[in-house]
Amino acid sequence: QVQLVESGGGLVQPGGSLRLSCAASGTIFNILTMGWYRQAPGNERELVATIPSGGSTNYADSVKGRFTISRDTAKNTAYLQMNNLKPEDTAVYYCNAVIRVPSKDIHGYWGQGTQVTVSS
Repeated sequence: QVQLVESGGGLVQPGGSLRLSCAASGTIFNILTMGWYRQAPGNERELVATIPSGGSTNYADSVKGRFTISRDTAKNTAYLQMNNLKPEDTAVYYCNAVIRVPSKDIHGYWGQGTQVTVSS
């Protein structure tokens, strides 16, 4: 069993910053990829950023230059530093991880989501 727990969301004014965290726990062999996605009301979930192990980071065009994804492999944790936030960044942010369990099966997991609201 694997769990992803997100934290760090909240209310921030335009131009402000937030740092999201996602900690994976449970029976994990290794984590292949971690990433952040977001979903605004009425919209589909969309990619924000990903960070594969040993691979290049990937960002949505809308967040390039403002958001930074990072990863602490030893802690099974991913972070999303969000700077210069805009109202259109308002969404529920979900952590995603592609994880190999000890049986060597590979599964994708989602966190419960954390609300980010950017408003004056």
